[in-house]
Amino acid sequence: MVTATAAGEEPAEVGADENLTSVLWRTADATPGAGIVQRPAGDSWETLGWAELAGTVERVAAGLMAAGVEHGDRVALMSGTRLEWTVADLAILAAGGVTVPLYETSSAEQCAWILSDSGAKLAIAGTADQAKTLDTARGEASAVEEVLVIDDGGLDALSERGESRRGEVRARAASVKDSDLATIIYTSGTTGTPKGCMLTHRNFLWTARQSRIVLTKLLGETDSTLMFLPLAHVFARLVQFLCLEAGVTMSYARGIEHVAEDIQSSRPTFLFSVPRVLEKVFNGAQRKAQGAKRKVFNFAVAAANDWGDDGSPGLGLKLRHAIADKLVYTKIRHALGGELRYVVSGGAPLAPYLARFFSAAGITVLEGYGLTETTAPATVNTPDALRLGTVGRPLPGVEIAIADDGEILIAGDLIFSGYFRNAEATADALDDGKLRTGDLGELDPDGFLVITGRKKEIIVTAGGKNVPPALLEERLKANRLVSQAMVVGDNRPFIAALITLDPDELQAFASERGLTGTTDSLRESEAVRGEIANAIDKANAAVSRAESIRNWVILERDFNPEDGEVTPTLKLRRKQVVEHFSGEIEALYTR
Repeated sequence: MVTATAAGEEPAEVGADENLTSVLWRTADATPGAGIVQRPAGDSWETLGWAELAGTVERVAAGLMAAGVEHGDRVALMSGTRLEWTVADLAILAAGGVTVPLYETSSAEQCAWILSDSGAKLAIAGTADQAKTLDTARGEASAVEEVLVIDDGGLDALSERGESRRGEVRARAASVKDSDLATIIYTSGTTGTPKGCMLTHRNFLWTARQSRIVLTKLLGETDSTLMFLPLAHVFARLVQFLCLEAGVTMSYARGIEHVAEDIQSSRPTFLFSVPRVLEKVFNGAQRKAQGAKRKVFNFAVAAANDWGDDGSPGLGLKLRHAIADKLVYTKIRHALGGELRYVVSGGAPLAPYLARFFSAAGITVLEGYGLTETTAPATVNTPDALRLGTVGRPLPGVEIAIADDGEILIAGDLIFSGYFRNAEATADALDDGKLRTGDLGELDPDGFLVITGRKKEIIVTAGGKNVPPALLEERLKANRLVSQAMVVGDNRPFIAALITLDPDELQAFASERGLTGTTDSLRESEAVRGEIANAIDKANAAVSRAESIRNWVILERDFNPEDGEVTPTLKLRRKQVVEHFSGEIEALYTR
């Protein structure tokens, strides 16, 4: 078994009496006027200081206590990413409660399962529509006593209800220990029914502090970030607590549709993102480069690839880079606010060309790896230790091991307590304190982790060939037209692929080539099919012939969370895709 640990750094400690709200009270008392969060206010941003944030959290926590929330009670939280999400989360924790996050896109059926399984006592919704979903779900989750709606003044009403108990909040918060349960985050269920991951205050505090050690260059007093990833996901949630620990200002986007404008106006110095966002930025810039500008853009892409591969660029490459910077990279930096220096990417594999492009533009992309069960990051590339094609080295105090069958095992204080009310699944996941991740990987000689596939997603063809789909799918998604790609071939004679198209890129592609017609006719046009065929060829170049894609189909629509085909963070739910597109898959093997 091959293992790796952090190189040189001693892990930060967490005291037994500390919890996730400790930093809030401590900093509010020490530097009450210092800014910590920003929310949109018309065309500008309104800054709230530590004391104002702490006071708001204290009032809402008092309201929750007045509403009957006791130590260990579960409170569901369904909302988009906004300041009120953080306030509600901290208030639940301060009252000794356990936050149960729900994605804003979750169906009533999904909510019913989570509310029922968690035994949530109360629920907080962001909007009236989300409240309707929760009300529908309550039919199967009778423990939920009421649903409070943020947009309808629900948090203000809680504050008024708890006015007489406000003086009790800090004592209640201080009684919460590091070992107490902080949250139950339900897995996205890519392989079955969602399971509730139990994460403690210690899990989050410990992981945030180790992350702060290795990402210190991102987390200075003048640094800031924009929150736009769903706070229901463990990745964004860890970022929330990391920023509070480091005293880094968090601005909250108005919604995913406004992220581009909000990045420009909030001017963050670093972002935590998923590869899809970086793909959108790259594709958008490429789309705007029409005519002769496309040659200039392609020149910048080529220069970025050479720049990223050359450890000591010569005069010629430096000149090419300088030209590309003036003509292209400067515009990329401006589109991202002008101050952005780092992006930490997680949740899915990052295509190397994206890392090279943004790095050449002066924005270093640091890829990391983790799971809900590991409180998000277990490994991360850092400004001082970055290796393209890897997900970095372990955080301080984290041990990564590669089992004999290639499975990644993880140990450390970031490992969850287990699955809520599911001892059997917990026993399957944990092996003598180590988490069986289900992912396959390799460690290079310097301890950098490379993800090679997912154990349960390995395709076994009828000829007995084992094919990990991730590499092929990543290569396919590198094409501007491809939104989603899923490789199939289990017990089949060869590998095939399901392709979906990005509608914005399809229209831009058609305009560039003078193509007209409906979306359906464009999808079947010779030009589009030729472009996808090229993408298939490039993907196949990375694998052996036995692993290559022999047939493919462009689907009529994209995969979506509403139909359960992808998770809210756009991870494929393969079983559901296979069920929903069984006819198209059969056709791939009969024509």
